Amino acid sequence: MSITSRIRDKNIWLVYGTIFSVGIAYGLSIAIIPIFLDAHGFGKTAMGGLAAIFASGICLLSLPMGRILRRFSAKGTLVACLLGYAVCVSLFPYLTSFVAVSIARFLDGAFSVGVWVSCETVLLARAGKENKAFVTSLYAMSLAIGYVIGPIASKGIVAVAPFEVAFVLAGVIALVAAAIASRLDGGIGHDDPPKEELTADGAPAVAVKEEPLAWRTKTSLFATFAYGYFQSSAVLFLPLYLMKERHVAEKDTILVTAFFALGMLLFSNYAGKLGDRYGHLAVMRYLAAVGFMVVASFVFLSSFPLMCLTVFMVGATLASISPVSLALQGVITQKHEIAKANAIYNTFYAAGMLIGPPLSGLIFERIGGKTMIFHFSLLWLAFAIFAFVFAKDDPAARPKVA
Repeated sequence: MSITSRIRDKNIWLVYGTIFSVGIAYGLSIAIIPIFLDAHGFGKTAMGGLAAIFASGICLLSLPMGRILRRFSAKGTLVACLLGYAVCVSLFPYLTSFVAVSIARFLDGAFSVGVWVSCETVLLARAGKENKAFVTSLYAMSLAIGYVIGPIASKGIVAVAPFEVAFVLAGVIALVAAAIASRLDGGIGHDDPPKEELTADGAPAVAVKEEPLAWRTKTSLFATFAYGYFQSSAVLFLPLYLMKERHVAEKDTILVTAFFALGMLLFSNYAGKLGDRYGHLAVMRYLAAVGFMVVASFVFLSSFPLMCLTVFMVGATLASISPVSLALQGVITQKHEIAKANAIYNTFYAAGMLIGPPLSGLIFERIGGKTMIFHFSLLWLAFAIFAFVFAKDDPAARPKVA
């Protein structure tokens, strides 16, 4: 069965086009932010603080995002946030003070979470239960392709032009993403709760009290917290670790993000298919266990090509967890809960981004890069254990009712 026959809804394809463009814009800027900040005299602690400020923007807008989508729809929210992001990323290289850079990073985070929640709400609302991980994995692949193209383009741009050119180009591409998103159907994100069921005599039926939404989706929330912690910390400090402790050339470290995204790109669709077939949480558990070992092995490598291969494998395992965890959440939640669940999901993602960089930067500065990498691997081991303990959170792991 072809992809187009499995996914017939044009809105899903428009989300793919939007997030592909956003991925290029993110890749252009993220790949050079650590080098840009380092060149402008920002220390590791300051970089960790800026990453935390970015995450705080995500945190503060995540929780009300469900209400915002119900008020303005996913389409309206997505277009507005893309326009805001375009302005922020374009202005970023022209800001000189720590306060100005902090404000830009905060707004960047706030607009970014609006983009993610809007896109994810459209996807989970439009995808069938038997197809969710397949749909979300293609979403992750669209983003990953952008992340591969962006850093490669950044490397070429900074070789012949100032840093500012890459950031402004990212803003222009974000405007393209806004134009694509403007073609979405309106009204997505306005789903109401199901009407109260009545008994035969017209009295309200006795409803079974459900567990709190956050508890039902706790395995997805832990997964996205771990991914936010790991991704934000590794993107910021892994290039510096390679330059400072492994003496890798600065221009080569730009490609690390691309290898990570390439691993995600080539494997996330297979992970999604396995999740739809055998259970999302089981697949996440095995990916985390393999990722734990791969991350830990990184400190023992001396060859840069082998390091790139390892980063590729990390992307193939740990980055592939992200779309599968989103699909698991979509299976657990009801349609009217999707926007709220996505808001909580991204709050936990932001919490990881908020805690990860400052703590990782502190470990890097005080104890060293190798210890920092080992603590990344232990985080994924903890998730694998958690996913094993709460395996029954996945409906696929529960006994079938006759």
